Amino acid sequence: MASSSPKHKEFSPFRENLYEIIFEADTPLGKLFDIVLLLAILGSVIAIMLETVPNFEKYKGILHAIEWIFTIFFTLEYIIRIYTVHSPKKYITSFFGVIDLISILPTYISFILPGTTALMAFKAIRLLRVFRIFKLGNLLFEGQVIMKALKESRDKILVFMFFIVVMVTIFGSVIYFIEHNSPIGHEGFTSIPKSVYWAIVTLSTVGYGDISPNTPLGQFLSSILMILAYAVIAVPTGIVTAEFSKGKKRKIAQNYSSQVCSFCLKDGHDRDADFCKFCGEHLHLAQLSGEQKKNGGNKR
Repeated sequence: MASSSPKHKEFSPFRENLYEIIFEADTPLGKLFDIVLLLAILGSVIAIMLETVPNFEKYKGILHAIEWIFTIFFTLEYIIRIYTVHSPKKYITSFFGVIDLISILPTYISFILPGTTALMAFKAIRLLRVFRIFKLGNLLFEGQVIMKALKESRDKILVFMFFIVVMVTIFGSVIYFIEHNSPIGHEGFTSIPKSVYWAIVTLSTVGYGDISPNTPLGQFLSSILMILAYAVIAVPTGIVTAEFSKGKKRKIAQNYSSQVCSFCLKDGHDRDADFCKFCGEHLHLAQLSGEQKKNGGNKR
């Protein structure tokens, strides 16, 4: 029976089982932990929001205590994640590792340095940790399809974004020379960058209304830009939708599991895979250790 590579330290069955609970969602305990983690993330973010509501000022002490409870929970979770992986450095420097650390640091920093309450806003970054929960059930397949569609369409999106930058620069420059030299339209369009800002707001159909052309020629140009906006907005949607449909037809992640390699921390493995396709290490060390222990006890 295959075993893990000798270059890595062999973990105890308890440590491997703990990894399965913390990082995986294909076991009852793993799913339960992810649900608890999701509720804790949402609860902590709601508590942060309520602290800024004037009507909840009298409950600030309670909300602060709740925040500390969540922070201690996330801190323990972060330490356990480091403890259970075979490559702690890879986890700490990974995307989710950095997010996990940033989500708990502001509370401790504000306790040590009371004048740094502005850092509390960074705790809202905990919402990004919700993406960790998306591996539950069939959501894994849908997430893989979306990510594949975005990757396949990134070149087209970049070309489209370059076209948008060129368009708003041209329209912004033209509207500046039209409105700036006019006695009735020079107040808002004081510079080309400010005019480009107007073009971006108009092209995106947001329309703040803080800057608007007053000359007939400027209003005519604005009308053209508004009409173009409807055609322009449909372009990126069509690009991504086309790739999304292709991904659905290919069923690129239909047989993927939620298994995350405890050595390289990469996922996207087939459901029947026993070894990581990225680093070659065993994916089910907890199960392997249990079988070895069982076989060892039955040798006699």
